[in-house]
Amino acid sequence: MHRAARTATAVIAASTALAVVTGCGGSSGTEVAADAEQTLTVWAMGAEGEKLAEVAEEYEKENPHLKVKVTPVGWDVAHQKLVSAAAAGNLPDIAQMGGSYLGEFAELGVLEPVDTQRFQKKDFFPAGWQQGEVDGEVYGVPWYVDTRVLYYRTDLAEKAGVDKAPTDWKELRALASAYQKDAGTKWGLSIQPSGLDTVQSFYPFLYSAGGEIIDEDGKVVVDSPAAVRALKEYGAYFDKGLANKSVQPGYDVVKDFGNGRVPMFFGGPWHVTLLNEGQPDIEGKWAVAEVPADEASVSMAGGSSLTVSKDSPHKAAAEEFISYLTSTEGQADWYERTKDLPANTTAWESGALADDPALKVFEKQMKTAKASPTLANLSEVTDKVDQAIAQVTQGKATAEEALGKAKDQIEGLVQK
Repeated sequence: MHRAARTATAVIAASTALAVVTGCGGSSGTEVAADAEQTLTVWAMGAEGEKLAEVAEEYEKENPHLKVKVTPVGWDVAHQKLVSAAAAGNLPDIAQMGGSYLGEFAELGVLEPVDTQRFQKKDFFPAGWQQGEVDGEVYGVPWYVDTRVLYYRTDLAEKAGVDKAPTDWKELRALASAYQKDAGTKWGLSIQPSGLDTVQSFYPFLYSAGGEIIDEDGKVVVDSPAAVRALKEYGAYFDKGLANKSVQPGYDVVKDFGNGRVPMFFGGPWHVTLLNEGQPDIEGKWAVAEVPADEASVSMAGGSSLTVSKDSPHKAAAEEFISYLTSTEGQADWYERTKDLPANTTAWESGALADDPALKVFEKQMKTAKASPTLANLSEVTDKVDQAIAQVTQGKATAEEALGKAKDQIEGLVQK
């Protein structure tokens, strides 16, 4: 989802009103019992859509009264497809939604609130649960989570005279400098200088400093002293030549991590597989570590939730299927199939999730990770932060100036 939330909201609102008047879309109002014969429709995005079809086949064997029809949807068209379906009153019974646009559809009233007696916050990572909350109501059950940790080349660090991972900002910048000076790397750290969703690269700095874009009371605090401190630190990597000011869209950091041009970057759990499969020559020469701290080590939280359409006549069966997918058993199975990190914390207590040192870093980071604010127009808000970051990394404004401007713009957005 990018830049279209408010327009989409208006389109859906108008279309929904038309559907009510004409009797189009939505359910007949008859709820089907969970154990009755029925077909459950599910939309899942990206690779998850392909894998979920396999899980659905297994689930059907245990529930012969049920047919689960999974439709894979590309992430590049997911938002528009959901917008169109919501406008027509034809959302699937279950839809996978990322945290960046769940708030938009919750605000429209097209999602069924979660039964918080059946699905309980205590069973999930706090940030995973938070991504499904909108104005005190829960609309999505956490399915899988991700967060960003620090990937670093241990062999090149040793060459630079460093034998441990950086734990704070001072050590992170010192290692970035040592990589260049003593290990001969092109850059010290790969972080995004500008462009779409640059904010995701900035979040580990912002959150570790204790900063936020919008606080729990809805106040815009993107220009707080903590946020300014974080952006100054972020910008220093570009000012001192430790990070590349010009990164092309689609840049593959994995390749440069493998050849040693880039010795450090913040990455998600999928990078473990990409490195193992795509860069076998550096096996045993890299590691992951928690985000280096300022006030604390806090990274961003991502992932997806499972939502139920408010108009679905199959809510009971949908809840049963979601209950399985988010159970300890279902989450462990999903990890084996996809390597998506379980949102259910008990799934981490056995198998590779309990024993793999790299995965333990992700688990520990998720416990303190922070979710983005749940807003209907989140992408518009983060776009203003993207622009502020670019102003600083390109040397066109100070952190105070850039974030002050962003605050004024964001206040205009959230007060609409």
